[in-house]
Amino acid sequence: MKDHISELLAQAVRRLQSEGALPADAQYVDNVERSRNPQHGDFASNIALALARSAGIKPRDLAEKIIAALPQSGRVARTEVAGPGFINFFLATGAQQAVVGRILEAGEAYGRSTIGNGRRVQVEFVSANPTGPLHVGHGRGAAYGAAVADLLAAAGFQVHREYYVNDAGRQMDILATSIWLRYLELCGESIIFPSNGYKGDYVFDIAATLHRESGGGLRHTAAAVFDGIVPDEPSGGDKEAHIDALIERTRVLLGAENYRHVFDLGLTVILDDIRQDLQEFGVVYEQWYSERSLAERGLVDRAIERLKASGHVYQKDGALWFRSTDFGDEKDRVIVRDNGQKTYFASDIAYHLDKMERGFERVIDIWGADHHGYIPRVRAALTALGQDPSRLDVLLVQFAILYRGGQKAQMSTRSGEFVTLRELRHEVGDDAARFFYILRKCEQHMDFDLDLAKSRSSDNPVYYLQYAHARICSVLRLAQEKGMTRDRERGDRSLGQLREPHEEALITLLARYPEVVEVAALSHEPHQLAYYLRELANGFHAYYNAHVFLVESDELRDARLNLIDATRQVLANGLGLLGVTAPDSM
Repeated sequence: MKDHISELLAQAVRRLQSEGALPADAQYVDNVERSRNPQHGDFASNIALALARSAGIKPRDLAEKIIAALPQSGRVARTEVAGPGFINFFLATGAQQAVVGRILEAGEAYGRSTIGNGRRVQVEFVSANPTGPLHVGHGRGAAYGAAVADLLAAAGFQVHREYYVNDAGRQMDILATSIWLRYLELCGESIIFPSNGYKGDYVFDIAATLHRESGGGLRHTAAAVFDGIVPDEPSGGDKEAHIDALIERTRVLLGAENYRHVFDLGLTVILDDIRQDLQEFGVVYEQWYSERSLAERGLVDRAIERLKASGHVYQKDGALWFRSTDFGDEKDRVIVRDNGQKTYFASDIAYHLDKMERGFERVIDIWGADHHGYIPRVRAALTALGQDPSRLDVLLVQFAILYRGGQKAQMSTRSGEFVTLRELRHEVGDDAARFFYILRKCEQHMDFDLDLAKSRSSDNPVYYLQYAHARICSVLRLAQEKGMTRDRERGDRSLGQLREPHEEALITLLARYPEVVEVAALSHEPHQLAYYLRELANGFHAYYNAHVFLVESDELRDARLNLIDATRQVLANGLGLLGVTAPDSM
């Protein structure tokens, strides 16, 4: 309906322009909004206030001219000028009810639009280092990123979902070294495990696989590993220097081929686990993009050479620095260390340059809130490389804190260090996890109430929504069991009988759904859809408690069944965009 009114206004503007009442260059801006107060009509527009200056006429006078120029529409009963020049639209009887038929006709397509016009958007999210299982913080980024991507697709954008696999660099070297040290323990060596190594039990599991495959073929003595190594922090040394020295010693003792085998074993096992976890969580990607491939294809070197050619790098203390302060960053950044090793930031520059060159009109990065400092440096690099940094949006996701019984939850974990996403999923279920994760703006801290997520009560929002869907399915089944043959066309013809306040309120909510999807998509705020669905479920439950659906009158019964069936469809569509199932029974 909003689109229909917008088109009526656009036609009125064109008519006034042709008559000379409005300048030819006056630009119509779609500013039709649903009225908050029913006394002010169903929709309102401030178009007269927006165009009054260019027309050289008072807003109220222009509003009158626009109303006079509006084409006839059977969906609009009347219009009026209000306040300083607002135009209020009152819909004709039956215009709102018609949405019920449109929903049933469109089915799963209801609420989808073409506002994105097929523009290519890349959404990169989660992208956790494959050095261990996903934890609950990654889970929030996964649920949020998947919902943002699905909303954008529903709004007509061509969405490319991507996971950036950090399969190169120091953290992966630490993992490989940690696996090999645990392997040596299984071989009988007495190892003092580094304080900066990966200590989770999953490292033992990978080391056990390595031991089964290789036997003692990769064994070296503890003395060969640790003699001459910089002391660790507990021994009065530097933990960073200690682990770096152990990495180098591991490389030397194993040799390039065996080291790569250990490295790739850890990468493969953990990445497969991450893939499985996300797939079970309903999160899928078009591409898993390898950081290692950037170097193998020469893209990191190419990006550095382009920065050199643009004059934005310099040498200092043996390292190569990017002069990011020229573009608003707080300090310059190293891209090649004094030992010749390229930094993670250098790979990040190459990766974002590649994103731009792949032709995405918009690039959305969803990062943890602790990556806030990376934003200005990445944008600085893109600017230095001649790219438009405004094409990059970075959305920061705050951590989720788990609560049980009003207290911070102490969930058991295999590592004893963090709560895994899999543990959370197994405790509360995928639906509750997906829904609870997106109930707040991404930049807001989130308290995740485990007891509430598991409860079967109206206080649990996901249960409340799913129960509404299941309740409608139960009514439809009951009608069949009672032999009440539903005639959908008869129901459409009888929608005018739906004049109860609960019915009118529910129909108004159903008509709002496409607008909610559009706003949630463009603002990257899936919580707006979640809150709308709660309001819709509340409207249905109130209707269910106040009225009988399976009445004697065939016409009224079919009209009511059509209304609740349309409600069921919108609930299913909205839950689907949030990655939540819509059960037929509970």
